[in-house]
Amino acid sequence: MPYRHRTKPRVLSEKILAVDGLSIHVARKTIRNLYLRVRPSDESIEVSAPARMSDARIVDFVRERREWIEHQERRLAAAKRSSIAQIGMAVDGASGDGLGSGIGTVPGGDGDSGDTNDGGGNNDNGSGNADDGAFVWTDECKRRAAHAINSRMPGLLAQWEPVIGRSPSHITLRVMSSRWGSCTPRTGRIRINLQLGLMDERFLNYVLVHEMTHLWAGGHGPEFQRHMDRYLPDWRQLRRELNRQLVL
Repeated sequence: MPYRHRTKPRVLSEKILAVDGLSIHVARKTIRNLYLRVRPSDESIEVSAPARMSDARIVDFVRERREWIEHQERRLAAAKRSSIAQIGMAVDGASGDGLGSGIGTVPGGDGDSGDTNDGGGNNDNGSGNADDGAFVWTDECKRRAAHAINSRMPGLLAQWEPVIGRSPSHITLRVMSSRWGSCTPRTGRIRINLQLGLMDERFLNYVLVHEMTHLWAGGHGPEFQRHMDRYLPDWRQLRRELNRQLVL
């Protein structure tokens, strides 16, 4: 089958609609159908709509799917609690220096959005318990995550470079808002989400192999999948498990 290039729909206009207490970000695009999503990063609700569709139709569309929206919000909230708890255990388990976990939370009290990018009201309680708030990266938490990745990376590269047959030109660790990793095949640069340093080691292994495979194949099509099948036969299961975690 010939490869068919898909042009990304253009955003023609954006606005916020209030629908029964929900704040809906509406982007009118060069598309034919309505699309609804709840963003994992901040649980905001987004609708992509055809350019000429009326606000009334969009409001009806959101109301028809209110139950689905609430289900997604509950699922994301549970995933966030699970991810924060997992990180809390990882950091506490590595702590033996009396510094505590180094995890901060933004309390989710009345009128508090709990936004992970909101530095106000930061309560660095050292407990790792953020059931009622949002995860906030502290300097200590970043240090420990970076140390964990840097200590594993030489061994991982020694294992996978001969297998994959390509080497990254540079690996950068950073806090990411929506991805576990990224790669620029042209330059060979790979970026790894710092959060992986506080998670099961299998996930760092998978993300590194995934990004190094992009040094052969830029997309996620058949060529990419053939390489991944050869390098890491259980990569699909690992991807499913990782996708149940939330990028914090």
